[in-house]
Amino acid sequence: MNILVILFPLALGLGLVGLLAFFWCMRTGQFADLEGPGWRALQDDDLPRSPGRPAGTHGPQIDVP
Repeated sequence: MNILVILFPLALGLGLVGLLAFFWCMRTGQFADLEGPGWRALQDDDLPRSPGRPAGTHGPQIDVP
């Protein structure tokens, strides 16, 4: 029964820390754009471009004389 004297304030303290962290995230704008990071992960911006190729074209470059 004496363990409740330790566990009850500890549980309330951890809950308060979590609640404060949530409100801090809300205030600093961590949840402002929920869809943007998912769409940015799907973009192919990491493909190297060769000189002379316009941006946004993919596939092999064929030089026509």
